[in-house]
Amino acid sequence: MPRLVDLRMHNCEGINATSMASLSQCFYLEALQLDFCWLLTSVTLDLPRLRHISLVNCRKIVELNLSSPALVSINITSCPILSRVDITSTALEKLVLQKQKSLTTITLQCLHLYEVDLTECESLTNSICEVFSEGGGCPMLNTLILDSCESLSNVYLNSVSLHMLSLTGCRGVTNLQLACPSLQKICLDGCDHLDRASFSPVGLCSLNLGICPHLTELEIIAPQMTSLELKGCGVLSQANIDCPQLHSLDASFCSLLNDDCLAAATAACPSIELLVLMSCTSIGPEGLLALQRLSNLTLLDLSYTFLTNLQPVIDSCPQLKVLKLQACKYLENSALIPLHRGRTLPKLCELDLSYGTLSQSAIEELLAWCPHLTHLSLNGCVNMHDLDWRFQASNSYSDSEPHRKQNKSDLRDDQIHVEGSPNRSLQHLNCVGCANIKKVVIPASAYCMSLSSLNLSLSANIQEVNLACLNLATLNLSNCVALEILKLDCPRLTSLLLQACGIEEQELECTIQSCNLLETLDVRFCPKVSSTSIAKLRLISPDLKRIFSSF
Repeated sequence: MPRLVDLRMHNCEGINATSMASLSQCFYLEALQLDFCWLLTSVTLDLPRLRHISLVNCRKIVELNLSSPALVSINITSCPILSRVDITSTALEKLVLQKQKSLTTITLQCLHLYEVDLTECESLTNSICEVFSEGGGCPMLNTLILDSCESLSNVYLNSVSLHMLSLTGCRGVTNLQLACPSLQKICLDGCDHLDRASFSPVGLCSLNLGICPHLTELEIIAPQMTSLELKGCGVLSQANIDCPQLHSLDASFCSLLNDDCLAAATAACPSIELLVLMSCTSIGPEGLLALQRLSNLTLLDLSYTFLTNLQPVIDSCPQLKVLKLQACKYLENSALIPLHRGRTLPKLCELDLSYGTLSQSAIEELLAWCPHLTHLSLNGCVNMHDLDWRFQASNSYSDSEPHRKQNKSDLRDDQIHVEGSPNRSLQHLNCVGCANIKKVVIPASAYCMSLSSLNLSLSANIQEVNLACLNLATLNLSNCVALEILKLDCPRLTSLLLQACGIEEQELECTIQSCNLLETLDVRFCPKVSSTSIAKLRLISPDLKRIFSSF
């Protein structure tokens, strides 16, 4: 049948490997369907016009050899013992061989092959990488998917055309080496046994290796990379990072990275603006001094480290805007004094001292002498006591430092006395879970004209809150179970969160009368607020859009 164009053989149980020889004379054959041919063990065809072939449920087929310049479509499904595939085509652009669990060998000569999907081909070995590297027969390969190929252990790819690589679920991969200068996207979810990785060079703009907890050695040469996340690489001890355009580096919990690694990274990545070194306990003052190479650094996170003073940071990061020092329990009480009046780090506007052990006086001085701060977090500070912000014109900024006045009899040990200033810029204050706060008083004389958000939630011992803040929009007192007195002179307040508070309903009714712009009120699980009171609240404040209650 030399003129045969389309041949469909469904459930032809007599068709076997020898039957394929008769098809070699069908020079005009364009479409071949061999579905459910149970006895077929191998297919070898050299047909110049063949464009489409289908092999579905050929359960005994072991080998497939196809040579056809016109081949554009291959459908291979449920061929459980297929182990070898050899394809030659100049027209094939996409090859999908999913769930071929016995497939071990693939040979391709496909000049225009663009995408290959080998998901769940569990028997593929490391040699498959040679097929998709330079000289392997796929010079235009753009996308390679090797998801859940669990027999892979060493993946080495060298390709100038590869743009996307997925190794999701390849739990056996321990060594990854990529020399793919055009690579734009990589998926490594589930590669949790990766030990060594080299991306040299790659075209990636961002990379997240935080999902690789066993990574010990890393090399990255990526001229276009702007974001790198190593969060959680707790055993990473060697890192060579050469990314001149890198904007953000998150190395949280990389406890083995030392001063030398940080110094080398700052030298090769001078454009870093955001640097997170949370819990990087092996980095000391010498490593921090290397940050002076980062002239654009605006955010630095040194939380959960052994930092004792800020001098290395002050010397190295004059442009810093955000500094996070959560749980820096070794920070000396005098460490913040250089920040007073903006003498150092003049652009600093956000400071996080949560869960620290700074003394009452150190916190007091910070509040009094850093009016340029716009965001301040003191969550969980055990030495945080009553906030009593009083402004007396006669005591406004004087030449003496507040730490010199802390022993005066008029400043009680259980208060934070804040001297106001018309220039106070504070917008957001967070004091979540401060168990020793019992009273919060911010009068108009404190000049907190910019304060828009105050979060005191989980401060279980707060009994009194008295605020006069012109621009306060959000007040969170959730789980302040001891709250009894709430007085607000906050005409722009729109959100009041009182979930699980002990406030009396009469006190609450009086409070919201002065909050004419209030839109959201949360009184869920407030034991002293009844359903009758909810109706009264709606009458008192008709503009309320949302009342969350337990009724």
